Amino acid sequence: METLHPTLAAVVREKTGLSWSRARKLCAEGRVTVDGERCLDAAARIRADATVVVDAHGAKVERGLLAKGAIVFHDRDLVIVDKPAGMLTVGYEGEKDTLAELARLMLRRLDREAHDTGLGVVHRLDKETSGLVAFTRTAQAKRELAAQFRAHDLERSYLALAQGAVVESRIETFFLDDRGDGLRGSWGHYRHAKGEPPPQAKRAVTHVTPLEALQGATLAECRLETGRQHQIRIHLAEAGHPVLGEKVYIRDFAGARLEAPRTMLHARTLGFAHPRSGKEMRFEREAPEDFASRLESLRRR
Repeated sequence: METLHPTLAAVVREKTGLSWSRARKLCAEGRVTVDGERCLDAAARIRADATVVVDAHGAKVERGLLAKGAIVFHDRDLVIVDKPAGMLTVGYEGEKDTLAELARLMLRRLDREAHDTGLGVVHRLDKETSGLVAFTRTAQAKRELAAQFRAHDLERSYLALAQGAVVESRIETFFLDDRGDGLRGSWGHYRHAKGEPPPQAKRAVTHVTPLEALQGATLAECRLETGRQHQIRIHLAEAGHPVLGEKVYIRDFAGARLEAPRTMLHARTLGFAHPRSGKEMRFEREAPEDFASRLESLRRR
């Protein structure tokens, strides 16, 4: 059984006596190092033997950049971006450090002759989820691609590191904004239900395939038939296999919790018909280093 170590923010508070909000801000600004490396994630779990240094007056981390190669594809209609974990897909008005805004700025350098406009949003990834996101560059492209998302007429698959021994399954439930205890979840899961789902419930279908058995966990592929908010996280958690790093849909899980620096979910493949030409397009990106590192550690245990 793994020990549940304190979060980085908790360690910073203990060292400095600062408030929670100030401790989290120091982490986000890059003013905290763990074993000599900057750690921006205030919720990261820190080992007891780790060396944590807080420099409240140190230089802030430079933000506002996407990695080279983050834009996987672009033409006059579409932009496909490989989103890093820890970044919002879109944000509030005026917020700069979002995937949509940073991708727009990168496009200005790649495609100087293109008209500089905002990017159309047709789907999103959670902040902690990495992987492929599609944006549109014209109103027509947004209408066409949004229609494919509504009709679930496209390919979307994710890699997940999930607790326990995941089995192959097709999970179909009906989602409610409040399943009965304040959490988004499946109708009838938290409270016994009779009859048909209520009108506001939304059908959610996830196909789960185990790829590799690990020590206390499973590397699984999750293919979306529908695309509801937090769908994979909810379905895996309700099946008794929450994603490693899960902080919300975890209260029903009674097993030993494996740690992770973030929610271990990666949008690996995205396929659809091009909104102008109708040509079938498919993109794939492997999981980033933090996901690969946690996977490897579970193989070595």
